[in-house]
Amino acid sequence: MPFSGFLASQGTLNLWLVIITGTVANLVGSLLAYAIGYYLEETVLLSWIRKYGKFILVTEKEYRHAEHWFQKYGDKVIFISRLLPAVRTVISLPAGVFQMNLKKFIIYTTIGCFLWSILLTYLGYIMGENWRTLDVYYRKFEYVIFAIIIFGVIFYVYRKIKKG
Repeated sequence: MPFSGFLASQGTLNLWLVIITGTVANLVGSLLAYAIGYYLEETVLLSWIRKYGKFILVTEKEYRHAEHWFQKYGDKVIFISRLLPAVRTVISLPAGVFQMNLKKFIIYTTIGCFLWSILLTYLGYIMGENWRTLDVYYRKFEYVIFAIIIFGVIFYVYRKIKKG
């Protein structure tokens, strides 16, 4: 999205068309994940969690906790999650599993994805020619950023395995 915003600043792409395309693409992907969650029977899902949960770092207890949390705050969770970088990509599956109202899901997802698309596209747009200058700084820190991410993942997996 930021690079498309940059291209819009150069006149190659239309800014609003980029934002709308990003929003629609996010919605389609979210609906696919929602459908998988919706049509997957809970017994199958729980069986899968019991069998493979330690590999995907999810326990039945965590699933039940998430179910309770989602049923209590469902609508708000979807909208807020659409604005959070990591969570926004995975929240659709639980929305389907817990059978959130599809109309509300579409409305909240569209609004959240639209706002996210505006932010990312506009950042690229205002960066304009500075887009290329950021690459020099990014390359200097690329390995450090990669190492921090890998360390974080390893630490998370270690803690989950140690608890389980």
